[in-house]
Amino acid sequence: MPKKILIANRGEIAVRVIRTAREMGIATVAVYSELDRNALHVRLADEAYALGGETAAQSYLNTEAILDAIRKSGADAVHPGYGFFSENADFAKAITDLGVAFIGPPPAAIVEMGDKVSSRKAALRGGAPIVPGTTEFVNSAAEIVKFGEEFGWPVAIKAAFGGGGRGMKVVKDAASVQEAMDSAKRESKAFFGRDEIYVERYLTWPRHIEVQLVGDKHGNVVWVSLRDCSAQRRHQKLIEEAPAPALPAGVEAAMGEAAVKAARAVGYYNAGTVEFIYQDGEFFFLEMNTRLQVEHPVTEMITGIDLVEWQIRVADGEKLPMTQEQVNALRRGHSIEVRINAENPAGGKFLPSPGTISTLKVPDGFGTRFDGGYEAGDTVSQYYDNLIGKLIVWGKDRPTAIARTIRALEEMKIDGVHTTIPADLAILRHPDFAAVTHSTKWVEERLDLSGVSSQVTPAEPPAAGLVEKTTTVEVNGKRFEVKAWVPESGGAAPVARRAPRAAAASSAGAGGGNVAAPMQGTIVKVLVEVGQEVKVGDPVVVLEAMKMENQLQAEKAGTVKSVNVKPGDKVGSGDVLVVIS
Repeated sequence: MPKKILIANRGEIAVRVIRTAREMGIATVAVYSELDRNALHVRLADEAYALGGETAAQSYLNTEAILDAIRKSGADAVHPGYGFFSENADFAKAITDLGVAFIGPPPAAIVEMGDKVSSRKAALRGGAPIVPGTTEFVNSAAEIVKFGEEFGWPVAIKAAFGGGGRGMKVVKDAASVQEAMDSAKRESKAFFGRDEIYVERYLTWPRHIEVQLVGDKHGNVVWVSLRDCSAQRRHQKLIEEAPAPALPAGVEAAMGEAAVKAARAVGYYNAGTVEFIYQDGEFFFLEMNTRLQVEHPVTEMITGIDLVEWQIRVADGEKLPMTQEQVNALRRGHSIEVRINAENPAGGKFLPSPGTISTLKVPDGFGTRFDGGYEAGDTVSQYYDNLIGKLIVWGKDRPTAIARTIRALEEMKIDGVHTTIPADLAILRHPDFAAVTHSTKWVEERLDLSGVSSQVTPAEPPAAGLVEKTTTVEVNGKRFEVKAWVPESGGAAPVARRAPRAAAASSAGAGGGNVAAPMQGTIVKVLVEVGQEVKVGDPVVVLEAMKMENQLQAEKAGTVKSVNVKPGDKVGSGDVLVVIS
């Protein structure tokens, strides 16, 4: 059993791993970027080491900095979490080359299953049906157009080394291919460090159903539960549940068995998830995520299995503690997970909402769990994923779980940033969700969110008098904290110089000539130039925030008078990017 685990990640998943490791008597090591110097995962870990930099590329995707932290800390195991390097075979090999255990699958399985193209081949080898698509990377827009003309539009351009909807673009016609392909490659590169893509047919009204499995190093593999993850926006999940409801008799077992065969085809061990698309009684292999999934807690809630503990034990060479029959006997009731993201769902736009959380009150009660990566006072940065935390609820049956989740969401209070909670409630209260007639396209195509709003309450000024201050000191890259009670400063806080702000933030959204940034972010692409004529709805700027690209459009027809930004510029909410007269 490892004595010290380094978690090569941040946020909620780092906190999740730290807690299980502590229960097992294992010391933990956190790593952090400059922006995460005082993050929750850093505060909870036994030790913490600086990676440097602000962006993911400068910190959590900096292999040498992480390897250096492993050496300095003396960690004998590394848990990659999800995202970042969790599905990077080179990183896994670099860890094992140090003589340190990697709490994940073998590098060869990551290569074959982490690459969505070769994973489709492995699925076929294991006997699982696949969605029609390419079994090689696509390198040009012409290849995608050819595929679309042969199999029909729309088609999905997908990151070969990605997951979670990152780097995925749905294209409805040939004219949109080049721009969508470029965007998919940029997003994939930013989030996964690789930009290879492939293409597959996009089904019309599918459900997204996945199988959680765990294998050991002795050849044993079990599937633990199915999960339905069909409530999505931008191909990213909002609500997940286990077991997958309303499946015809025999389908659950058939999916579980197909997932196990696919895993065995590549010699898989540790935790993994095989994802399927289900429509009209048929299911198709979609991809395999060679890591722990964000939605793993719903499986834990209906089985009582701590999947992180199983990961750690399997990595240490232990056999799985249960057979398939024993796992089957554990499943009971129904569980729902709601991702609480820092996004403004007003009007169904789901715009990223980075900022400082002034209030965070989580619900409690029977069958209620909250896995969070932040506390009040923490800042949700534009540079990372916007997941604040996950509400996970258990009920004796699905209607009970839905009612309990609604109650818990109504108790939750988050201020300082917008959240997806209003949209989550709209989903849970909708008869389509109750009847399981929704699909992966339902939120964006049929759910009416026009009346949904999200309000942010400003933080109250701190009381006068002595305040507790924490100073962070780094010695050879290792983090130490010193606390002291000092008089509150009476001086005014310095005001940073910013780009020009909109005279009225609402003007751009009401047909105004100013195109203003709706959130903090980084300019990826400027699509217009001074003197250009534009129409209402024409795209003018591509803004990236929280790893998502957002295309900002002209709300007024006219001539571009000025362009105040260029690619690479960092902007704040309300900054005027383009002026149209």
